[in-house]
Amino acid sequence: MEQSPRPAHCLVFPYPMQGHINPMHQFSKTLVSKGIKVTLVTTKFLSKSFQQLSGSMPVETISDGFEGGYASAESLEAYFSKFNKIGSETLTKLIEKLNATGFPVDCIVYDAMMTWVLDVVKRLINVPVENRVSLPGLSVLEPLDMPSFVHNPGLYPGLLDIMVNQFSDIDKVDWVLCNTFYKLEEEVIEWMSKQLRLRAIGPTIPRKFLNNQKTREDDTDNGLQMFKPNTDAYMNWLNEQQDHSVIYVSFGSLAELNAEQMQELAYGIKQSGKHFLWVVRASEEGKLPKGFVEETSAKGIVVQWCSQMEVLAHKALGCFVTHCGWNSTLEALCLGVPMVAVPIWTDQRTNAKFVADVWRMGVRVDTDKNGVFKGEIVGHCI
Repeated sequence: MEQSPRPAHCLVFPYPMQGHINPMHQFSKTLVSKGIKVTLVTTKFLSKSFQQLSGSMPVETISDGFEGGYASAESLEAYFSKFNKIGSETLTKLIEKLNATGFPVDCIVYDAMMTWVLDVVKRLINVPVENRVSLPGLSVLEPLDMPSFVHNPGLYPGLLDIMVNQFSDIDKVDWVLCNTFYKLEEEVIEWMSKQLRLRAIGPTIPRKFLNNQKTREDDTDNGLQMFKPNTDAYMNWLNEQQDHSVIYVSFGSLAELNAEQMQELAYGIKQSGKHFLWVVRASEEGKLPKGFVEETSAKGIVVQWCSQMEVLAHKALGCFVTHCGWNSTLEALCLGVPMVAVPIWTDQRTNAKFVADVWRMGVRVDTDKNGVFKGEIVGHCI
């Protein structure tokens, strides 16, 4: 028999004084009534003076560093200082102990006077993404539909702070400009506009590709390129192909596959039997299967870089195998190119969810719980 999902487990940690404990205790009882498991946290000293609490609410204790509580400290400043140090250490041990049980800690509600609690929690508690999430304007998201920093915060620790901190002062700016457009994400934009002074300014693709004859005539720019493409070689090859017959494969300027996943992708492309144009950056060429380029030369070509908009706009294009970076996704949407979504990290999983299930402009390659895909699935999706 399938087990029911466990209830969310919340620690409630009031500052150890009467006037702080009572409101949070009442709030805790409300949480319990909603089916949430609550553990009340207090200091060892204060727990001795507690009257009987509701049997449905266990109490755990930590140390504030004083046998007699704040009354035994030399001063309030001394109490705060020691509580910060000892409290951080003992709260860490408590969360680690609880996480080793069948009821790990999902979140903590703490008194604003104890700012140090946040540092402890950020080290120990992951964003709870064991279950699906529903947000205004978005379809229901499963764990693997969420950005990688939410689904697996420890995967790219060096980038986590950079990605999250870009929003740290978002409430202080005058305007937030987003590279999207209203007709694509009406509900999302409507909801976000109520939270922020937000404007959709997209799609910010080269103007020559927009559906405006005057714009196309006035601006022939294809966009800036970080790498130099051999344009003539692949454009001449595309010109020789039948309409809507070519797979274009590109994972952008930054995303990387490990060697095993590169092998699987190559297998899927080869298995599809279609003509292909595959962008493999110079730094990634060593991951290609040995002999792949020679064995498939009658069907496709591998290049180090290309002008993506020119390729997507070409009449030979049949579909785009993409990592679903936002620029690539938006460009394919604007040019009407169906996608095979193979997301890797950051926002790409969420973008892929929308491509397949909301905008219905492509299919998503199924993966295991770790995001690993098989080549035959790629070939099937193509």
